[in-house]
Amino acid sequence: MTDTLSALLRPCFPAIFTNDERWRATLATAAYTARVFLAIGIALFLAFTFQLQSPMSAATTVLIVANPTVGAMVSKSMWRVIGTIIGASISVGVMAAFVQSPVLYYAALAFFVGLACMVATFLRLFRAYAAVLTGYTIVIVSSPAFAHPDSIFLAAMGRLSAVTTGVVVTAFVFMVTTPRKPSQVLSTLGDAFRETVRHALSFHSAESTRSSPAQAAEAMEDQMPGLENTSSTPAFRGLPQPLYDSRGRLLARMTGLGPAIEYAAADDRDMQARVSRLRIGLSRLTGLIVTYHPYWLNLSLANGASCQVHQEMAQTLKNILDLTEQPGWQDNPKPVSDCIHATLRKLDFLEHQNPTPTVLASLDNTRDVLVQLDMALHDITTRRPGRTSVKMATYLEWPMALRNGTRGMFIALLAGMLWYVLHWSAGPMLMLYVVAASSLLSTTPSAAKTSPLMAMGTALAIPASFLCHVIGLPRIDGYPLLWMTVCLFLLPGVWLQFHPRYSIGAFGYAVFFTMMLSVTNPIVYDDMTLTNNWMTMVAACVLLVLVFRVILPADHRLDAARLVSSLTRSVQHLAAAPQKRPILWVVWESLQLQKIARLMMRLSFLDETVDRKGYTDAAFASLSLGRLIVRLRWNAGHTVLASSAHTALLDALKSFKTLHHAPEQTAAELLKTARIISTIPHPEAACLARERVVSCLEQAAYIISSVPGFFHRYGPLQLSRDIPGANAGVTATVTHRNPVFG
Repeated sequence: MTDTLSALLRPCFPAIFTNDERWRATLATAAYTARVFLAIGIALFLAFTFQLQSPMSAATTVLIVANPTVGAMVSKSMWRVIGTIIGASISVGVMAAFVQSPVLYYAALAFFVGLACMVATFLRLFRAYAAVLTGYTIVIVSSPAFAHPDSIFLAAMGRLSAVTTGVVVTAFVFMVTTPRKPSQVLSTLGDAFRETVRHALSFHSAESTRSSPAQAAEAMEDQMPGLENTSSTPAFRGLPQPLYDSRGRLLARMTGLGPAIEYAAADDRDMQARVSRLRIGLSRLTGLIVTYHPYWLNLSLANGASCQVHQEMAQTLKNILDLTEQPGWQDNPKPVSDCIHATLRKLDFLEHQNPTPTVLASLDNTRDVLVQLDMALHDITTRRPGRTSVKMATYLEWPMALRNGTRGMFIALLAGMLWYVLHWSAGPMLMLYVVAASSLLSTTPSAAKTSPLMAMGTALAIPASFLCHVIGLPRIDGYPLLWMTVCLFLLPGVWLQFHPRYSIGAFGYAVFFTMMLSVTNPIVYDDMTLTNNWMTMVAACVLLVLVFRVILPADHRLDAARLVSSLTRSVQHLAAAPQKRPILWVVWESLQLQKIARLMMRLSFLDETVDRKGYTDAAFASLSLGRLIVRLRWNAGHTVLASSAHTALLDALKSFKTLHHAPEQTAAELLKTARIISTIPHPEAACLARERVVSCLEQAAYIISSVPGFFHRYGPLQLSRDIPGANAGVTATVTHRNPVFG
C-alpha cells in the first residue's frame, strides 16, 4: 500500500525530491552551506570584537578555505596562513626598499606577483594557495599603507590577524560538525580496484572468443569499418565505444581519488603513514586502465593463437571479482594475490608450449597486467607499510607556468601604472582585484578559459553589493541581522561553488562580494566611494579578460604539441639511459600519466578537426612503448643472449635516438634487428629469451609505424593550424616540412 501511494505521489513532486542521488547531493550542499554561514557568523563577530581594521577579511578567508572535506580544509588553512606570512613579509620589505620610488615599487610588486603566479601553477592541490596568498597579500597589505608607509607593519599585522581568525574559526566549525571518515577513501580505492578489473575483463572476454586464426581474420575484417585510417600504413582502429566510455569514467575517477588520498592523509595519522603506498597503488591502477588501447587489440586480432591467453586472463579476472565481493577482502587480500600468482604460473607453462613471437606478445602483455595488478593490490591493502624509497615525481609544465607568471606580472604592473598615472582614488581596489583574480586563476587548468567566468561572477557581485548597501545594511540594528543579511546575499555563490559548470563564477561572486562590501568597524556609508569602487571593479573585470584572453591568450594546440614532444623525448631518454642505471617503472609511468592527463585536457579545448581520440590512444601506446623498452633493457642485462644478438639489441635501443625526427627509420631498424636476432642460433636454454626479444622489437616497431604522426617532430599537431595536413590523423605518414611555413 505504501509503495503504491509513493508511486502515485512521486510524479507530483519535483525531481529533486524523487531522485535519491539528487536528494543526497542537495542535502550535502545544504549542510556545507550551513557550516560556511556558521563559520562566517563566528569569524565576523570575533573580528568586530577584536576591532580589526577590516572585519570582512575574516569572512573572505572563510569562503576561500572552506571545503566539504575536513582534510582539504585543514591543508588549505595551513597553506593560507603560510602564504599570508610570506606575502606580508615581502610587502614590508618591498615598501622599505622602494618607499621613495613609486615606479620601481610597482615593478618590484609586479615581479613578486608574477613569481607567485608561476609557483602557484607548479604546486599541487592546496599547496598552491600558499603562492596565491603570497601574491595578493602583498597588495592587500601595501595598498592601504601606500600614502602612509610608516603604517605598513600595522597593516601587515592586521591582515595576518584577520586571516588567522578566519582560518581558526573555519577549522573549528568544520571539525566539530563534519563527520570524518578516512576509511571511506580506502573503500573507494577498493571499488576502483574492482572497476579496473572489470574494465580489463570486458576486453579479455571479447578477445577470448577468437578461437582460431581464421576467426581472428574474420573479426578483423568485420571491424575494418572502425579503422581510423585505411591506408597501407598500419593503423589504429577505435576500441568498441563501451570500452572508451568505461576508460573515460575510470580515468576521471582516478583523477578525483588523488586529492582524496592527500586530504585523508592530512586528517588521519594512519592514512598519513600509508599515503606514499596509496599514491603508488593509484598510479599503478591508472597505468593498467590505459594499457588497453587499439594497439594491443590489433595485435591480438591478428593472432588467433593467443585466444587461450585471453581465456585464462578472463577467467582469472572473473575469479578476482568473485573474491573481492566478499566483505573485508581488503583486510585479507591473500586469496586474490594467490589467484593472480596461479595464473602467472599457467602463463609460464603456455610460454614454453608455444614460444612464438606472436604468442609471446600476448603473454608478455598479459603477464605485465597481472604483475601490476598484484603490486597495486599490495599497495592499497598493506595496513602499516614501512618507509618506501620510491618518490613519485611531479611534472612541471614550464610553458604554462611562465605564461601565468607573465600574465600576473603584466596585469599587476599595468594596474599599478594606471593607479600612479591617473591618480585614481580607487587604484588600490583595482590592483587588489586583478592580482587576487590572477593568482587564483593560476591554479586552474586553463586560466584563459576560466577568466571570463571569474569576471562574470565578479560582475554579478556588483549589483548584489549595491542592493545589500541600499536595501539591507541601512535597516539592520544589530549583529544577528547583519549576519543574516550577508549570508542571504552570499547564498548563490556558496551554493553553486561545487556545481561543475558554475563553480569558478560562483567562487568569484562570493569572494569578491565580501571584498566590495563596506562593512567596517564602525560602518560608514559613503555613496561616492562605493560607486567609485563598483566602477573600478567593472574596469578590473574588463582588464582581467583583456589580458588573459586577448593580450596573452593560451594556445592550447601548441601546449598539446609540447606535451606530445615531451612524451616522445621521455621514451627516447628511457631507451638511451645507461644499462647500469636502474629504472623505476612506476615513477616513469606516473610522470607520463601526468603529461597524458594534461594532454587530454588540452585536446578537449580543440575543435573536432583535430584527431583527439587518435592522439589520446597514441599517448597511451607510448606508455606501452616504454614498457617494451624496459623489457628490452632487462633482457639486455639479465638474459644470456649470443654475443652478436646482444650487440644487435643494444644497437636497436640506440636507434630510438631517431624517433622524434624519423620514426619510420626507427621502426625499420627495430624490424631489421628482430629479423637478424631471430636468425642467430642460440642454445636451447636461451631460445625463449631470443623469442621474447624478437617479440618486443616487433611490437615496438608496430606501435611506431602505426602512429608516425604522433612521434614525429613535424607531425600534424606540431604544425600551424592553417598549414595543409595540420589536421591529419596520427596514422598519416609525415612528410618533411617546416612547422611554420609548411
